Formats: sequence, structure tokens, C-alpha cells
Amino acid sequence: MKLVVVSAGLSVPSSTRLLGDRLAAAAAERGSAEVQVVELRDLAVEIAHNFTNGFPGRKLSAAIDAVTGADGLIVVTPVFSASYSGLFKSFFDVIDKDALAGKPVLIAATGGTARHSLVLEHALRPLFSYLRAVVVPTGVYAASEDWGAEGLDGRVARAAGELAGLMTGLAASAPAMDDSDHSDHSDHSDDFAVVPFEEQLAALRPAR
Repeated sequence: MKLVVVSAGLSVPSSTRLLGDRLAAAAAERGSAEVQVVELRDLAVEIAHNFTNGFPGRKLSAAIDAVTGADGLIVVTPVFSASYSGLFKSFFDVIDKDALAGKPVLIAATGGTARHSLVLEHALRPLFSYLRAVVVPTGVYAASEDWGAEGLDGRVARAAGELAGLMTGLAASAPAMDDSDHSDHSDHSDDFAVVPFEEQLAALRPAR
């Protein structure tokens, strides 16, 4: 499985990238996923050019392919003006609106104060719901005081476990394809097993 982290951090080092790395490591440990990181600050110029000429540059095209071809995404943005950054939103604006449909996504954000933690629910979750992605129940927000404090590790572990569970479940339910599948799909409609999202979430909850 392939897990892609989209980081919109601007500084070096970046707490946004650090949070993305921690989430990816926790998810990969649970789901044996290959991790790739997309740093949006390296794509800022090509993203701007894409808006003006309609064509992605070489690096931006590779990043879009990585994101749309991933089995799961971790998206992390710093908080600017009580919302996601403009660079973060611009990147997802240049991706086809149907490309993330059904894809598991873990949302996360960083900020200077805990007062901005609701950015996960009033900005990030609606964005990816609009894109018809499957957003895991637990989002992770890290304020400056959260680093090294109790609580962040637990949220990281819970969110990563939910993402890994969805990725593993979707991979397991995907039908195997042979040469005959490529030539004629009409005779294999019964091979697809659709697992309702509520059942997937129930499987992630600890037994009581």
C-alpha cells in the first residue's frame, strides 16, 4: 500500500512536516505502507503557474499523480487566519474534483494556540467531504504547547490506527483482476463486495 503525506509547512524545520511524519510513521507501522511526502512549499511556483496557464509543471504533475494514486492520504496544514493555508487550498484546487472520491484521508493541522483547533471541523473536514474522500473520525491538531505534552501521542496513535484500518480494509476488499477482467467487466459485477462505511468504523472501535 502507498501512503502519501501532503505537508503545507513553510519553515525549515517545520512543525507541520514533523506532525505529518509522526502520523505517517504510526500509520505505516500498523499497515505496512510505503510512505511518500509531498512538500507544497517546493511546488508553490508551479501551482501558481497552473492557475494562469492551465498546465501543471513536471514536479506538480508528479505530486498530483502521487496523491491521486495513493491508497491513503495524510494532509497537514498550518493555520493561517483561522483556516487552512492558501497554498494548501490551492494545491487541492488544481486536482480534479473527483480524483479523491472514496480515498481514506487523515486531516491534521498545526498552530500557535489551541484556540484554532476547530479548524479541523470547520475547514478541513468540509473540504475533503466536498471532494468525497473518506475522512477518518479522528483529526489531529497540534498547538505549540502540545509538543512534548501528554495527549498528542494518543491522538496520533488513534488517528493513525483509523487510517490504517480503512486502508487495509479497502485493499482487502478490492477484487483481484486477471487478463479476462481487463477484457470484459460485465461478467464480474458480483465479485465486488461493498462494505458500508459505518461497518468499517465499527471494526475500528475497541471491543468492550
